[in-house]
Amino acid sequence: MKLDEKQISEIIKNVLASAAAENSVAEDARSYKGVFDSMAEALEAVNKAYKQYRSYTVEQREQMIAKIRELTLNEAEEMAKLGVSETGMGRVADKIIKHQLVANKTPGTEDLSPSVMTGDNGLTLIEMAPFGVIGSITPSTNPSETVICNSIGMIAGGNAVVFNPHPNACKTANYAVDLVNRAILEAGGPENLVVSVYKPTMDSSKEMMQSPIVRMLVATGGPGVVRALLSSGKKAIGAGAGNPPVIVDETADIKKAARDIVAGASFDNNLPCIAEKECFAVDSIASELIAGMQEAGAYLIKGEQIDKLVKIALVEKDGKYDINKKWVGKDAGKFLKELGIDSDARLIICETENLHPFVQVEMMMPILAIVRVPDVDDAIEKAVAAEHGNRHSAHIHSKNVDTLTKFARAVETTIFVKNAPSYAGIGAGGEGYTTFTIAGPTGEGLTAAHSFTRQRRCVMVDGLHIV
Repeated sequence: MKLDEKQISEIIKNVLASAAAENSVAEDARSYKGVFDSMAEALEAVNKAYKQYRSYTVEQREQMIAKIRELTLNEAEEMAKLGVSETGMGRVADKIIKHQLVANKTPGTEDLSPSVMTGDNGLTLIEMAPFGVIGSITPSTNPSETVICNSIGMIAGGNAVVFNPHPNACKTANYAVDLVNRAILEAGGPENLVVSVYKPTMDSSKEMMQSPIVRMLVATGGPGVVRALLSSGKKAIGAGAGNPPVIVDETADIKKAARDIVAGASFDNNLPCIAEKECFAVDSIASELIAGMQEAGAYLIKGEQIDKLVKIALVEKDGKYDINKKWVGKDAGKFLKELGIDSDARLIICETENLHPFVQVEMMMPILAIVRVPDVDDAIEKAVAAEHGNRHSAHIHSKNVDTLTKFARAVETTIFVKNAPSYAGIGAGGEGYTTFTIAGPTGEGLTAAHSFTRQRRCVMVDGLHIV
């Protein structure tokens, strides 16, 4: 096809406009506070900041955290839009809620509880002290949320932080790093208390983990990242994968269970690691549950549609299935469009057998497989197997206390939610604080400021006890 002069001129104009936009983004990124060209520069800056920060009081820490909360609430929508735009995953409205949750329910310095022992031999004081500079690896699924949540907890504990964000979400993560630094400076804190790099890589991650400046490592991601941290020789906190099951038995409030499961499994397109990934329903109520889910906004697919969806959402190799990363966190409507269905449903549901890949693979997509089981004992057995021993999260809808207890004991998960959407487990509609680093593999559970500290004991013999 031959182009005329006008068309050529238009193409050149578009290319120049695109280049200008990219340069503008780069310039904006260059102005981010606490974000450096190299990990070496970031480490040098954060180490200097930590030395200054050691003289700050707990009250000053809390002033900085209060300002971080304020800016996070003010800029929640901007970060939500940036996250969806950069990664192509999730829903803006749900990400706004996640940022609000982080701002409002991440613990600060109140989470640090000193303890005292007194007796005939005097007084012993135990306080929670900082590790120093913490190295943190963050995911693409919750990039800015994790940066802000970790920053609040780590700063509350008296630490400084160097982040190595996921490369596919570095712009969003670095926006959050900039936000945290702006807040700290506004509150009178030191420059570069939280740092990152413009272009995170495996090499920058390795440099961070091996640096003598970094005294503790925290990773939110897959099993490979956690294994790397645990082999570092340093104190490490690892938040690994999960495949959370949900059980519904014949004693449950079925309509509420249906609404709750749709709400939890569709939230941010199933990106949260705590979200319901597969459902086991006692046969006597399964049809009612499925009808309730449809009323709550789920779309039911059957037969060949399920087979076609498997080929879209998963990749098969040597008889094993893995996720198709291009489809992680996409809207349910986009999957349905590929099936020739026009719908704005938030969640796709389907009935499958227990060993179906939709049950056994953690997909992080708004697709929920439902397995009919003869009784709740069979549901528990299958749910525990599907969770794969990750001991991350599990959920149940039942009014039978014995059943609730039996499943909790069998599955041994860090988070166990009863009769509510999965996100109640991190404080959204449930009691308790929030976190986006849930450390099952290393045992810290839902991390907060106390997780990023070490105990120090101060002993005075024959003094200060007055009884």
